[in-house]
Amino acid sequence: MRSVSNFDSGFPHMRGHISNHAATVAEVVREEGYTTFALGKWHLCPMVDASPAGPFDQWPLQRGFDRFYGFLDGETDQFYPELVYDNHWVEPPAGPDDGYHLTEDLVDHAITFVHDSVGVRPDRPFFMYLAFGATHAPHQAPPEYMAKYRGAFDEGWDVFRDRWFARQKELGLLPEETKLAPRNPGVEPWDTLSENQQRLACRLQEAYAAFLDHTDVQIGRLLASIEKLGLDDNTMVVLLADNGASQEGGPFGVLHEMKFFNMMIETPDEAIHRIDEIGGPHSHSNYPWGWSQVGNTPFKFYKQNTHEGGIHVPLIIKWPKGVKDTGALRDQFHHVNDIVPTIYEAIGITPPDTYRGLEQMPISGVAMNYTFDDKEAKTRKLVQYYEMVGHRGIYANGWKAVTRHTPGVSFDDDKWELYHVEADRSETNDLAKQEPDRLNELIALWWEEAENEGVLPLDDRGIELFGINFKKNSPHPESRKYVYRPPMAPLPSQAAASMGGRSWDMEAAVDRGDAEGGVIFATGTENSGFSFYVFENRLVFDYNFFGEHLVVRSQAELPTGSSTLTCQLRRTGKAGYVVLLVNQEEVGRMELPFVMRVISSVGPSVAYDHGSPVAFDYANRSDGFPFEGTLDSVTITLIETKKDPKNNESQARAEMGRQ
Repeated sequence: MRSVSNFDSGFPHMRGHISNHAATVAEVVREEGYTTFALGKWHLCPMVDASPAGPFDQWPLQRGFDRFYGFLDGETDQFYPELVYDNHWVEPPAGPDDGYHLTEDLVDHAITFVHDSVGVRPDRPFFMYLAFGATHAPHQAPPEYMAKYRGAFDEGWDVFRDRWFARQKELGLLPEETKLAPRNPGVEPWDTLSENQQRLACRLQEAYAAFLDHTDVQIGRLLASIEKLGLDDNTMVVLLADNGASQEGGPFGVLHEMKFFNMMIETPDEAIHRIDEIGGPHSHSNYPWGWSQVGNTPFKFYKQNTHEGGIHVPLIIKWPKGVKDTGALRDQFHHVNDIVPTIYEAIGITPPDTYRGLEQMPISGVAMNYTFDDKEAKTRKLVQYYEMVGHRGIYANGWKAVTRHTPGVSFDDDKWELYHVEADRSETNDLAKQEPDRLNELIALWWEEAENEGVLPLDDRGIELFGINFKKNSPHPESRKYVYRPPMAPLPSQAAASMGGRSWDMEAAVDRGDAEGGVIFATGTENSGFSFYVFENRLVFDYNFFGEHLVVRSQAELPTGSSTLTCQLRRTGKAGYVVLLVNQEEVGRMELPFVMRVISSVGPSVAYDHGSPVAFDYANRSDGFPFEGTLDSVTITLIETKKDPKNNESQARAEMGRQ
């Protein structure tokens, strides 16, 4: 996996989905009689293929799972998620005012799936893949969990990093000789921050902690349900994180990721008035580098990097029947590709050489079962390469070579570091100069592994790649006209008309009475987006500019009966303007200070507002403000203008943030 898992670069082994020559664990075990469930984050098919129109060949139910409930993209709002149930898009069963949270909903469905299966076929085993949205941004938690952590981190990130490091040694998680890695570049000493910087940083970390705590409780609820069924003794539970703490929050954190993706930096002094929104449905937050560094204690750097801070994560295996040394630690080196072989060995199967007529790729992982009964056993995992957006690393027999890559710089000019990680877990003693021969051997081994595992060619494109990809993979690559007819399900933003950072026309054919209103077309969330709708017999366009509502209304009431309602947006550099027309006559105009390049991670809906309400006029409604008259069609025509050169950079930021 080169970068974002569902992104298609055009090169082999980065086509945006799992190869059909690599049957999923669900596909394999289903052939052995297991029923299979997937819940939560998928992120394993290109989002242009994730609309209700498909194609569905890389959706969960087509990759070995009998049931699915979750979201197809890399992240989603925890209070207003974009949900898919099996093969169709659905609305959340409730909203935040009703106490809804996605993590609880996922566990509710996980328990239901198990009960459905066990209640009818009690002898049939099950396999479940549950990937929570937690603790990926946005960090959102129920208010009682937010309250629990109020003030808990006021001592600051330097104190907590030292405290956690000492605690890790006390628990035996680190050898005593382990050193704390130096402060990451850009992480300022806590006592040099302003009061507002500290207050904002603390609240962002409180949201993360509340989110994590709430998730832990839900995991416990799921395990308790398995125990109640009497299945816990022979149920293997594998719990792990997918990467180190993220760096997408920047030096001070973000309250609104979409604003950040649009390269509009909100300073702590500007954001402090919204501090009480953090963690709730009105924010889309991520914590700053300082707290991310704490989360990666004792390591250096972050998610996306191939230093230990990006790749070294906890793994917990619970299996009472197969693991007798309960609560004990294991220190052998292993990687995520070792989990599937561990499962196969535990249930006693050999993966097939062919699946559905296709020859299968060899499995590169090493089963970990030998560690269950032998704490002192030497690791059988001898070599593992790493690569992520050009950053590279290689582990071999207790040693590791690693490099951070700068896009655009020749890969031959990357500076490699060398660590004896068996003794130096936190990569604090670079031995590259002392042992150049060993370093060169490891670098050569990296190239050999990269060739064998399909990593090549190396591709460090960022802005360019995302621009090419977004255009190439459009469902309508040659068309600038989109016609949507209700009723229809909501669309992922990547599969809909690309309306960010450009000019466009929107035309709706309606038939209505004077008391009939509702949404014609809406995209985004209450944090950013726009909505075109009829309210109190006037045509309205609300441009939700990161929570600031810029609204234009028709000067006169609308005619009844059949009419054509039009909204035109024109970009003039960074700014723009909006014109409203009724039957081709102008009825309203508004200037826009900025045309959003990335509007939202949430795509459009027609004839109602899907998810959280975009517009201020109907913010208190929970029904999506459906259009009450007859809406025959909505036609969107994208106008070719000189595109903002920052469009691709904004798109790249957004996609990397969703990984």
